[in-house]
Amino acid sequence: MTENIEKDKKRRQLYVLLGELPSFSRKITAKKLRSTKKSTYILEELLLDLNGLEEVPAYFIKPRSAANKKYPVVLYNHSHGGNYLLGKDELIKGNVYLQNPPYADVLAEKGYASLCIDCWAFGKRQGRTESEIFKYMLWNGQVMWGMMVYDSIRAIDYLHFRDDIDTGRIAAMGISMGSTMSWWLAALDTRIKVCIDMCCLTEYKYIIDNKGLDLHGIYYYVPGLLKYFTAAQINALISPRPHLALEGRHDPLTPVEGLYKIDKELKIVYKKDNAPADAWTMKIYDTGHNETPEMRKEILSFLKKWL
Repeated sequence: MTENIEKDKKRRQLYVLLGELPSFSRKITAKKLRSTKKSTYILEELLLDLNGLEEVPAYFIKPRSAANKKYPVVLYNHSHGGNYLLGKDELIKGNVYLQNPPYADVLAEKGYASLCIDCWAFGKRQGRTESEIFKYMLWNGQVMWGMMVYDSIRAIDYLHFRDDIDTGRIAAMGISMGSTMSWWLAALDTRIKVCIDMCCLTEYKYIIDNKGLDLHGIYYYVPGLLKYFTAAQINALISPRPHLALEGRHDPLTPVEGLYKIDKELKIVYKKDNAPADAWTMKIYDTGHNETPEMRKEILSFLKKWL
């Protein structure tokens, strides 16, 4: 009980660093624009009012294999990669650093629903550049990353309004920026029962030491964060829930020294929390900033076991 109180205190502290956020009690509304039957899934194109500032386009996907049931669901967080046009389409179209087929097909085939929203500046939320949004928000006491995280948490709220979702079985996953979003969300929101991140987890100190600050977009930077948290301390808030981290040994965004540091610290935290031995799993592959066939296999195995 004391441990949970301490973690909740740290979550509140982390929220404070995310700037002035809209109310979490404001009503969410959703418009279904169209529903399309694909070979393995049904695609719903949605327009969500999550923040009261601008509407958020989203894809919700559920398997065609069975009707009238509650599905476990994966909140799929799309990547950055400088491809502002792609956004949530990464779920249904894939990306250059992901394996085929796209995750919409793979997850549906395995019996999972999935949801992906366009983040600020991406997909159909283009119009202002990332830099412009960051600066405008900063002037208004907001933090771009905080507003992105807020939208994602409200997307989880939206899932709880649906009658076809098993809300006790929600996972978050993604690669690159989507990786960072997944572990921040899991740290802040205990409704996420499984976290899977690819190619964007390392200790902040080693990004600085390896002169890698400019490898990450400006969205990534939260004012004052390093005064209060390391990356390992944020990820410790996920324990004892299952967390799989898959990284590339040669990925410049994730210096390997930082991976070893986080792995060492989280093994201690998960043991202290009496979690199963493999609830925290980090695997490092001889690759760069991309998903390998082995990673894909590991992800599906982890989902099958824990979700």
